Amino acid sequence: MATAADHELAHRLADESATLLLALRAEATGSPRERGKAGDQQSGAHLLSRLNAERPQDAVLMEDSADDQSRLNATRVWIIDPLDGTREFGEEGRIDWAVHVALAEEGVVTAAAVALPARGLVLSTARAQHIGSSDDRAQDGVRIAVSRSRPAPFAEALATVMGAQLVPLGSAGFKTAAVLLGEVDAYVHAGGQYEWDTAAPAGVARAAGAHVSRVDGAPLAYNQPNPWLPDILVCRAELSGPMLEHIAGLAAAG
Repeated sequence: MATAADHELAHRLADESATLLLALRAEATGSPRERGKAGDQQSGAHLLSRLNAERPQDAVLMEDSADDQSRLNATRVWIIDPLDGTREFGEEGRIDWAVHVALAEEGVVTAAAVALPARGLVLSTARAQHIGSSDDRAQDGVRIAVSRSRPAPFAEALATVMGAQLVPLGSAGFKTAAVLLGEVDAYVHAGGQYEWDTAAPAGVARAAGAHVSRVDGAPLAYNQPNPWLPDILVCRAELSGPMLEHIAGLAAAG
């Protein structure tokens, strides 16, 4: 299992990349797409270099890097998204982007960190975040974070049956953090994600006591041969039953 040093390393690496990305963004050179590409590349290079130095025996699965299938025989695999929310990073003024660093063992995330650079925050298993009270947000009913570009196909119907409000945001890490900080009550996504999109957010959310699962209630499994992991539900624990029931009902209704 992950050691205290692993938890601290995940936190530190996410924080280091956050600092790097903020400096890069401050330069504001090139088009939004070019800035996003540069952010991905520089953060990814930094994280790989640091992991090679700190944990040379561990495997790595990272977005936009060659997938070395030898990771399937490794007992410890770091699952990395060096810049989650590349599109948002490139857009001036947006804060909904993140850095994901997670360690998976036996298919389960055991150490994780999600940095929110534009907010100066790192949420991690090294310093477990307690879920913010629902009183910390506006009292206007349940709020569900969804992708601003690819919301779950059932999102509108789910909001209707729950009397909820949809909150479009970028970055899976940022949306998960919004749940933990009490800014929204749930985050739901379906139809397009990979392990690096959710590994760190899932690990941090679970450590904070949130419900984390697939949208059908199945557990999330990491370091699989195909890293495609298309859906996730993160929510306040008391909402998990109603949300899973409503999602199942919508799926059955077609």
